[in-house]
Amino acid sequence: MTEKDDFTLQDFLPYLLNRAAEESSLEFQQHYKNRYGMLRNEWRVLFHLGNYGRMTATEIGQRAKIHKTKISRAVAKLAERRFVVRNRDEQDRRAEHLELTPQGEAAYRDLREQAAIYDRQLASRLSEGESEALRHMLRKLAGIDQ
Repeated sequence: MTEKDDFTLQDFLPYLLNRAAEESSLEFQQHYKNRYGMLRNEWRVLFHLGNYGRMTATEIGQRAKIHKTKISRAVAKLAERRFVVRNRDEQDRRAEHLELTPQGEAAYRDLREQAAIYDRQLASRLSEGESEALRHMLRKLAGIDQ
């Protein structure tokens, strides 16, 4: 006879975090995918450059926790669409500085506005206190300085 497993996957915090992230990400995906044909990593690279300005792929990888090969593919697609320009570092020829083009800036501003609307819609499923507490707890778990 087997014992009942008392581990509840639906209460396992990493599982819940992943499910919540995946559900909310898929809902927002329709904005950047339908408007610009972007994939998730392209959107994330675009937003890091829009938010922080000129960066290297390494810096984006450290901030966004995206593997360098995925960043490389995303940058190639964004450059192909003329959203990003690449400039070699004169001191370190292995490094490239990435920046948004005017077209990339326009896409970033448009998607930033859509992101703000979506964020408000998502937060409206919770009370104001719950939303603030959730943001605080998620930043704490993610190790993001406040």
